[in-house]
Amino acid sequence: MKTTSVIELSQNALQSNIDFLKDYFSGETRLSSVVKGNAYGHGIEEFVPMAELCGVNHFSVFSADEAERVYKCKSRNTDIMIMGWVDDDELEWAIRNKVAFYVFELDRLIASVNIARKLNIPAKIHIEVETGMNRTGFKQKTLHRVADVMVNNKDVLIFQGLCTHFAGAESIANHVRVKRQFHRYKKIYNWFLKKDLRPKIRHVASSAAAMTYPKTRLDLVRVGILQYGFWPSMETYIHYISNRKEKYDPLERVISWKSKIMTLKNVNQGEFISYGTTYLASENKTIAVIPVGYAHGFSRSLSNSGRVLIHGQRVSVIGMVNMNMLIADIANIHDVAVGDEVVLIGEQGEHTISVSSFTQMSDQLNYELLTRLPVNTTRIVTS
Repeated sequence: MKTTSVIELSQNALQSNIDFLKDYFSGETRLSSVVKGNAYGHGIEEFVPMAELCGVNHFSVFSADEAERVYKCKSRNTDIMIMGWVDDDELEWAIRNKVAFYVFELDRLIASVNIARKLNIPAKIHIEVETGMNRTGFKQKTLHRVADVMVNNKDVLIFQGLCTHFAGAESIANHVRVKRQFHRYKKIYNWFLKKDLRPKIRHVASSAAAMTYPKTRLDLVRVGILQYGFWPSMETYIHYISNRKEKYDPLERVISWKSKIMTLKNVNQGEFISYGTTYLASENKTIAVIPVGYAHGFSRSLSNSGRVLIHGQRVSVIGMVNMNMLIADIANIHDVAVGDEVVLIGEQGEHTISVSSFTQMSDQLNYELLTRLPVNTTRIVTS
């Protein structure tokens, strides 16, 4: 059965985005599709096959459970990389299935060696180094011990990658910090070479860095938000168009979010609508009740401020957004009926409700809004 709202994913939009990115990055840089956070709310099981149709054969996730979901729906020759959480009992699964993973603690490195020896299958590891993010990654002073373990266990360790993550490449305010991080990374890379340890892949850039700092693209770029049709920040977009003759957004939004009118109701002037007393009808009104609320990802902060599209017109969300329902003011729209389409994100007629406008109204990042869309919401792939 379908859920009370449906997420539609455009294959053509994704193909356009992937083509643009591959052309823009050019060279030998490989594209890794980041599908953490349930593919940024698009749905791992739906999105991975879509991306493979676009020629993508490398996916990055945060955790082993996400990796398993990708593994179950990917093609045979597609690679997976875990960038974060792998519990000790999940290391064996990753190594057995040739899933690569970040290593940023010595205990994980040693455990990888022991499990790889037990299975007689080499572990594909990406050594993450700390360059200034101060989150995960080996600090310089611990690298000697890391190198010793790697040199002594080359038969069971594949040095798949050397990586780091930039702190805030989305903003020009972090320009000096990002440059400093990249310089530290290059020094560490050269240090590993002197230890006779050469990674197969060098990667440091996510979407923002790849667009703003071309030299950071190296062998592989971890592309997240861009592939879905969104810019990491307005600064990243401005940086891109400032260097182009034609000033237009080349990205297409992959996602649309739709529901239907559940019921209609007439409300008399002077009556309150929904919970509490936040909205008082100043005139007789017809309202539409829509079976989507904050449990479905439509933020409660959009109460009395959000917008949806009905019959090609932008209408106001009035009253408090409930757990499972919201209310739209349709007083100025004629011939509305139960079952009519409601667009929460996307296009209808000549109007659009964009994720960016949605997030501005709710004071959320587009990343946050997208990843809060429930896993169990029905997702449909369209052309």
